[in-house]
Amino acid sequence: MGQHESTFRLRDIALPAFAPSIVNAVGLSAVTPVLALHARDLGASVGQAALVVAVLGLGSLLGSLPAGALVARIGERRALILAGLVDAAAMVVAALAPSLVLLALAVVVSGMAWSVFLLARQGFLIVVAPVHLRARAMSTLGGSHRIGGFVGPVLGGALIAASGEVASVFWLAAVMALLAALVVRLAPDLTTEHDRAARTGPTAPSGVLAVLRRHWRTLASVGSAVVVISGARSLRITLLPLWAEHIGISAATTSLVFGAAALLEILLFYPAGWVMDRFGRTVVAVTVVLLIGIGVLCLPLSTGLSVFTGLALLMAVGNGMGSGIVMTLGADTAPTLDRAQYLGGFRLAGDVGGSGTPLLLSGLTFVAPLGIACVVAGVACLLGSGWVAHRVGRIDRRRRAAG
Repeated sequence: MGQHESTFRLRDIALPAFAPSIVNAVGLSAVTPVLALHARDLGASVGQAALVVAVLGLGSLLGSLPAGALVARIGERRALILAGLVDAAAMVVAALAPSLVLLALAVVVSGMAWSVFLLARQGFLIVVAPVHLRARAMSTLGGSHRIGGFVGPVLGGALIAASGEVASVFWLAAVMALLAALVVRLAPDLTTEHDRAARTGPTAPSGVLAVLRRHWRTLASVGSAVVVISGARSLRITLLPLWAEHIGISAATTSLVFGAAALLEILLFYPAGWVMDRFGRTVVAVTVVLLIGIGVLCLPLSTGLSVFTGLALLMAVGNGMGSGIVMTLGADTAPTLDRAQYLGGFRLAGDVGGSGTPLLLSGLTFVAPLGIACVVAGVACLLGSGWVAHRVGRIDRRRRAAG
């Protein structure tokens, strides 16, 4: 163990590494539970509302590869500031949108900005965190998103209760995006000599497509498991608000339930990283898909607030135990050279699951009742957990052989 590894402490990089993600996640998480409801206020059907929620993931998908290229070319600091400014503008447009089309476009842009935030922070932690603490570093980054995920819905619920307008939450998100950009601007620059020393090779970054071709086998293998994990996670974001409205739970109450679930996830993010570092990635990856699948499968059984809240918390346990799992798998397989471009491709795999699943779910809700959609999605998760165990297990075996 080197000197850096023995002296590394996550708290030493808390402000520059985690604070911008916390602030930005406050806005995103305030919007998430009411996005479908805002679409309904604009006259959307249940299927159309699910589609609007789905395009948030679509924006993240569309932004994955450009985010990698952007970070590689201009550096994470400038990329993060630009992303914050663009996200703030998108949230203002969403708040004022008179139509579903304009709302959907604004949400797509916001999803693209979120890709930049995630990728830039992940790349830095890969460089500075020692391997034996890698999962804990990534789960803490995931935990920073969950801290924002707790604060955001609580603030959003309070704003809705005070103003009576769901659109007020989008103004909150705009302010948070601007604040995140300001935190990045004022915090110490993470593009340190240590980071630059870890990067070797040509000065000009390689093209994204060239990097993806070079590592396509790894991306295809690990990416298939990531598609399943991200797809399962997206189900709770899409289905919980729609089911809440279906059984008559108000927007403000839905936000508070999301806040309670986020609080539970905060309590789990560091234990999740410890489990990954100690016992491997497989146990955590499978737990995510299984628990969310069970929760979604049982959702049609809930007809009131108590059972609905219980299922939301069950899914939160799965999601919380998976804090940082996708980023950790990306870190485990990322090359030193052209890391940002590779991580952009890796994020694309997650975004395929994160955006593709709600799109499929939206299509299903057009032809079948919402309860049937829940059952189909839950069964798919239970089946997918076996595939995740197979693919992630191979990574764990390679890590044990190398270590």
